[in-house]
Amino acid sequence: MPKFITIGYGDQAGYDRTAAPLRDAAHAHDADLRRQGVLMGIAGAPMQVRNHDAAGVETTTAPYMASALPVAGFAIIEAADLAEAIALVSRTPCAVAQGVVEVWPLVEP
Repeated sequence: MPKFITIGYGDQAGYDRTAAPLRDAAHAHDADLRRQGVLMGIAGAPMQVRNHDAAGVETTTAPYMASALPVAGFAIIEAADLAEAIALVSRTPCAVAQGVVEVWPLVEP
């Protein structure tokens, strides 16, 4: 079955503006996805890693990408197709609480 990487973006202000019952339902949906085997987690502090020309590893503690909302979490889901992946993430906290979820097809070499 195809795999998809999801990246959830959201901030506390958007979360707080969302009705508590809707947030609770979104968290319950995430719990259901985890019970089904979805690998999901909250984003920790990012680390950039470079090793240009294999000449030495350099690290920077900071995100490389910038967005209007901070990265909140990640998941790897399996779905029959992109439409099903979208349906699965459309009820997660970032999607319903004023944030956004990106869905990236994972293309294996």
